[in-house]
Amino acid sequence: MSSLDWSVNQPKALEVTGLETRFHTQDGTVHAVNGVSFELREGELLGVVGESGSGKSVTMMSLLQLIPIPPGKIAAGSAIFNGRDLIKMNSDEIRGVRGGQIGFIFQDPMTSLNPVLTIGYQLTESLRLHMGMTNEQAHQRAVELLQLVGIPMAESRLSDYPHQFSGGMRQRVMIAIALACSPQLLIADEPTTALDVTIQAQIVDLVKRLRQEIGMSIIWITHDLGVVAGIADRVLVMYGGQIVEEAPVKELYAGPQHPYTLGLLGSLPRLDSNRNDRLLNIEGQPPNLSSAPVSCSFAPRCAYAYDRCREENPQLKPISGEHKIACWWNVKKGEPRYDR
Repeated sequence: MSSLDWSVNQPKALEVTGLETRFHTQDGTVHAVNGVSFELREGELLGVVGESGSGKSVTMMSLLQLIPIPPGKIAAGSAIFNGRDLIKMNSDEIRGVRGGQIGFIFQDPMTSLNPVLTIGYQLTESLRLHMGMTNEQAHQRAVELLQLVGIPMAESRLSDYPHQFSGGMRQRVMIAIALACSPQLLIADEPTTALDVTIQAQIVDLVKRLRQEIGMSIIWITHDLGVVAGIADRVLVMYGGQIVEEAPVKELYAGPQHPYTLGLLGSLPRLDSNRNDRLLNIEGQPPNLSSAPVSCSFAPRCAYAYDRCREENPQLKPISGEHKIACWWNVKKGEPRYDR
C-alpha cells in the first residue's frame, strides 16, 4: 500500500488546528509558532523537518503544554486527541496524558534523565503513577522495557545511574521510559542528534521495529532529511514557525514544490552526483520572529520571490492529493500561482 493511500484511509489520531505559540521576553515578543495545522493518522510516522529555530520542537511541546509559562504562551489553536482538546486541559488532565497516552523522547538524554535517581526508579515512576502498578509489577515491567530496547543484563542495570550508560544506551532508556505505558502516540524530538552515525542507525532501526510491534503513531522531529526518507510515511517542512510544505515522503523527495524544500534537498550529498557537483547553499539568515508574519517568511532568501511574496503571506493549500504548499510561485511551471 502506498503512503498516500495508507494515510488517507486511516482514522485520525491527532488533529491540530491554528496553533500559535509566543514567548514574551525582555527584548520583545517572539512569535515561535504561527498558525500551524496538521493531522496525524493512526499508526502513521510523521516526519517534521526544518532548520534550527523553525518551530518544530516548540510546536510539539506546545501540544503537551511543556513550554515554560511564562515566558511562553499558547495564544491560539486546538489539538484534538481522543476527542479532547489538549490545549484546553488543566494541569492535572494534561499530566494524565503525558507519559500515559502520549510519550515524549527529548533531544538530550543526559539532561532529560535525573542524574541522582536510578534508571529503575525513573522507569517505574510512570508505571506506578499512570498504570497503578505495585512496586514488584513495575520492576518486572521495567526489566521487560529495557530488554525491548536492546539493553543487555537489563535487571542488573536498573540500579545504575544515567552517567553509567553510554550516549546510545541513555537514548534507549529514554525510549523505554516513553514506551512504558504503551502510549498511543510517541513524539521523538531529534532523538539521534547527539549520537554517532552507527548509534543513530541502531536507534532508527529500533524505533522502526517497535512501531511494527506496538503499532503506535509517531511524530519524528529532525533536521536530518536522510533519516526521514527511510522511516516516515508523510513529511511536514517547517520554516519561520509555519508549515511550508506537506506531502507523502516519496512524493516530497521526488517532486518538492516549495523553494525552501528544494534548498534543503539540494544541500544533501547524493551518491549519484558527479565529483564536481556543488551542494546548494540557502543564502541569508532565518527570519526575525519578533512579529507575526504578514508576508512570506522565506521571501528574503528565495530566488523565486516576487512582489506578492513580499506583500502577502501564503497559506498552506493542497496542490494535488495530500501534497500541500504555502507558496505564491509554481516552481514546476516557472510562473506565479495566480489562482491562489
